[in-house]
Amino acid sequence: MKLIKLDAIDSTNDFLKAISSKDDLDNFTVVTAENQTKGKGQMGSKWQSESGKNLIMSALIKDFMFDNEQFFNLSLIVSLSVIEALKSLNIPDLSIKWPNDIMSYNKKIGGILIENTIKSDGRIVSVVGLGLNVNQTNFDELPNASSLAVILGKPLDKTVLPELIIEKIKEKINSWETSASVFWSEYYNTLFRKGIPMPFKNLNSDNFGQNFMGIIQGVSSTGKLQVLLEDDSVSEFEIKEIQMLY
Repeated sequence: MKLIKLDAIDSTNDFLKAISSKDDLDNFTVVTAENQTKGKGQMGSKWQSESGKNLIMSALIKDFMFDNEQFFNLSLIVSLSVIEALKSLNIPDLSIKWPNDIMSYNKKIGGILIENTIKSDGRIVSVVGLGLNVNQTNFDELPNASSLAVILGKPLDKTVLPELIIEKIKEKINSWETSASVFWSEYYNTLFRKGIPMPFKNLNSDNFGQNFMGIIQGVSSTGKLQVLLEDDSVSEFEIKEIQMLY
């Protein structure tokens, strides 16, 4: 694993995308930063992190996906890999809040943002961004967030995490063809609030802002959330169409 360490950068994802477009970087090249001034989350949200306390990393992943219908497979692999890495550190009650927030109990401890580029020859190159709250303890303005240090009651060495997570990702990519169904099952079983009645907010333009009750059933092969509605029908939602209220 090639590791590029930065002190401060606007976005590790943007930095890695820029250098990967110019250089023939090794697969699984990782960029980390102590401080990120313009961190990004899903749907353009900002990822805020105290300088020097958390894991901010982006990884280059090539030669895995060859069809844009497979985009969610990488999201699944990365989410499960982070979960496995955290389990090895004894972080309790881990789950994946669709599509790829990492939770412990009902608190968000990490988020994943994957940006895919389709090259002129059809190859798909992915930059996987991960923000993980490690040693930050002040979440006054983020009541739904927590960190590994808060959960375990002690600080951790965050420098061990990139290699640990990348090794898990490599293992899953290498065994994907024979183990895809197993990984999908693991992802289903790790979904936050799966099978529990809960309220949602509709973000569709037709019914924007309306709340409704539903039960998460699973996720489609293309990454849509499958929700059982009160009329016993199952609807599928894109990330921009629905918000969990918990």
